Parts: sequence; C-alpha cells; structure tokens
Amino acid sequence: MKYYFKSSKNLYLLLFAVTIFTINIVNIVFNTPMIVDQHWAQKIFYVHVPSAWVGFLSYFIVMIAGLMLLIKKNDAWDDVVVSAAELGTFFMGLVLITGPIWARPIWGTFWIWEPRLTTTLILFLYYIGFFMFRSFGGNIERVRRQSAILGILAFVNVPIVFLSVQFWEPEIQSHPQVEMGSQPPEILYSFLFSLASFTLLFFVMLRYRTFLQRLKFND
Repeated sequence: MKYYFKSSKNLYLLLFAVTIFTINIVNIVFNTPMIVDQHWAQKIFYVHVPSAWVGFLSYFIVMIAGLMLLIKKNDAWDDVVVSAAELGTFFMGLVLITGPIWARPIWGTFWIWEPRLTTTLILFLYYIGFFMFRSFGGNIERVRRQSAILGILAFVNVPIVFLSVQFWEPEIQSHPQVEMGSQPPEILYSFLFSLASFTLLFFVMLRYRTFLQRLKFND
C-alpha cells in the first residue's frame, strides 16, 4: 500500500473519491425525499442501482481486457481481468444484499424468483465459478487464457439482466420500470450524483487492485 500512495496523484485521487462518496451518502440520508409507501426503503435505490451499474461496468472491462489478452497475448491484461472481476462481483453482491432490503417492505418478502433478480443471481454465481476456476484450474497460462474466455462469455448475461423487464411478460415482473427522465429534479440529480460517485470510487479501487495484482506477480 505504501508504494502505491508514494504517488501524490494516487493519494489525492483517493481522497477526492472518498470525499465525493461521503458527500453522496450524507445527501442520500438527509436530503433525498421520502416516497409515499416506501419511506426509508426508497433511499436504498441510490445505492442499489449505482452498485448494479458499477458491477455491469466491471464486467464490461473484464470482457475488453479478456479480448486484449487473447489478441495481444500480454499477461498484464490478465491483471485487469482479475481486478475488474473481483470488483464486479463485490458490487453485484451488494446489489443482491440491498435488493432484498428494499423488497421486504415493498413486496412483503425478501426474495421473489422474478426475471431480474434471477438473472442477477445467475451472473453472480457464474463469477463465483470463475474464481473457483482461477484457483483450481492448474497451469497458470492456460488458466489466464480460459478465464479470459469465460469473462467474455459472461458479459452476454449483462444485457439480459439489464433488459429483463422488457424480455419477459409484465405479469411475471416485480421490478418497477422507472424512467429516470420523468423523475423530479431532487430525485434525478441525487441519483446522477450517486451514480457518478460510485463510478469514481470504482475506478480508484480498480487502479489500486490492479496495482496489487501486478505487484503480486512481480515479487
């Protein structure tokens, strides 16, 4: 850690991201409006959706880095694959935690096997299998190539999760189909700020995690 933060750029970027994220959390707790029939559960929306966005972004980076690894045959891309996959799975886990917390007061139950929840869980479990393969797959060069392919294939599920509310009949949907453009400014602007703060924090985390991954193999 001390080697990474010897760079003032890295240190200032971390402090900036943490400051913005802290402001975001304070804004969510104290300034975002209560919604009728949802009350405090509504505030989870400002964490739940940005976490999903960052998770999808992570898996997109896994796909791009995996393609670059296969094309360029440069193992440095494998560090990005692993780092982005870990962060994506962390944030998708956060989605699966915050979702049921929101669902309990709204749906009356923590979990419903509806399309978006189910496809999100499948994506999360796929990456659990990804990490098991990384740990027990054997030869490191073969594992790198094959896990890059797994990361590319996994991204197929991302648009399925995102568009699941359009793919299946409305009768089996439980997720609200919210158009953010139609939301009041106090909701829309807070949401966009939360989205930006999560994205900034993610990129700081990705830089640091990739640094650690490279340090691990250079030692």
